[in-house]
Amino acid sequence: MQQKQQYNTNKLQKRLRRLAGTAIADFNMIEAGDRIMVCLSGGKDSYALLDILRNLQAHAPLEFELIAVNLDQKQPGFPEQVLPSYLTEIGMPFRIVEQDTYSVVKRVIAEGKTTCSLCSRLRRGVLYRVASELGATKIALGHHRDDILETLFLNMFYGGKLKAMPPKLVSDNGKHIVIRPLAYCKEKDLAAYAAIANFPIIPCNLCGSQPNLQRQVIKEMLQQWDKKFPGRLETMFRALQNVQPSHLADTSRYDFFNLKAQDQPFIGGDTAFDEETFEPNIEEMLTPTAEETDDHSLVSSS
Repeated sequence: MQQKQQYNTNKLQKRLRRLAGTAIADFNMIEAGDRIMVCLSGGKDSYALLDILRNLQAHAPLEFELIAVNLDQKQPGFPEQVLPSYLTEIGMPFRIVEQDTYSVVKRVIAEGKTTCSLCSRLRRGVLYRVASELGATKIALGHHRDDILETLFLNMFYGGKLKAMPPKLVSDNGKHIVIRPLAYCKEKDLAAYAAIANFPIIPCNLCGSQPNLQRQVIKEMLQQWDKKFPGRLETMFRALQNVQPSHLADTSRYDFFNLKAQDQPFIGGDTAFDEETFEPNIEEMLTPTAEETDDHSLVSSS
């Protein structure tokens, strides 16, 4: 039994490292000489991010620096010694930034209203400043595949936008590149990884007191789908990588106005009178998975 558990643990670690390495390679997230500021909140995802990046750093064919940064927002009862002790123990360079954004959020946001928007805006501003002070070339965040899908549905349901959370972007102040190396990783795999690694998790009391958050509603919806329809989340995420603007309705993304018949086969043309079917793609089903072939991502997953 113990041997089987160790096998499953190794398999999980290998899968997460391979997925992170593939995402990094696909989006050119890390380049030689990068100084990467890893944002560490004390939650399972950011711990896993740091751990995976450290492993990749040890095996990567290119050299880059990592520095962990935590923003102590002065939430009541925050165990301020947990992260410094952990980071010191593993020999990780770090910086703890103290800024009382908690009091600002509690003062500005009325009781019962969600605090996420203002909290994240304040946190973002501080982290951008720190990235500049550290000379960081990249800012790494711990968002995963499920976060990206949740954001997609949040924007559709509540914002009227077809917009998700990109694996790599330029910051809103135009000065930084933000990367999400866990973009291909499932949340449940990261949760299992964190439990195995026994990371000293620090709960966010500010967010935990908001049970009716829209994101939580979306999260529960996706979890139900995943349980009832295995593979659905994978298919939805694949859709984010296979966008066809000609089959949507955004005139700023596709020139519908000047669209003309060409009297010849048209790439992306529609079979307007045919009913759409969704039979499995036989070639895709026969294609070996990444675990069955050699890993050609950024680093070796061994």
